[in-house]
Amino acid sequence: MILEHCDIEIDPAKSAEFEEAILRGVETVIAKSKGFRGYKVNHSVETSARYLLFIYWDTLENHTVDFRGSEAFADWRAIVGPFFTKPPVVEHFTLVGKSA
Repeated sequence: MILEHCDIEIDPAKSAEFEEAILRGVETVIAKSKGFRGYKVNHSVETSARYLLFIYWDTLENHTVDFRGSEAFADWRAIVGPFFTKPPVVEHFTLVGKSA
């Protein structure tokens, strides 16, 4: 399983609208994508402009090829992209260990 870590910065004055948009975008667009396994969105306590989006994929290619190469990616960016104050930083991770 692959964890996509997306570090997002927005205008904090638009937090409520962004939170609605990101949840709607994940649930109506990304969740229908091949290899999608789940997600989590966190809002920074110290930096009100910062959000972290975590998406779990079966494979790296499910994100980088299947999703990003599809029309769904454009649909997703149309929903959340207008809120970004700079391009998100995206990285992929594999699990080394976890607790219950």
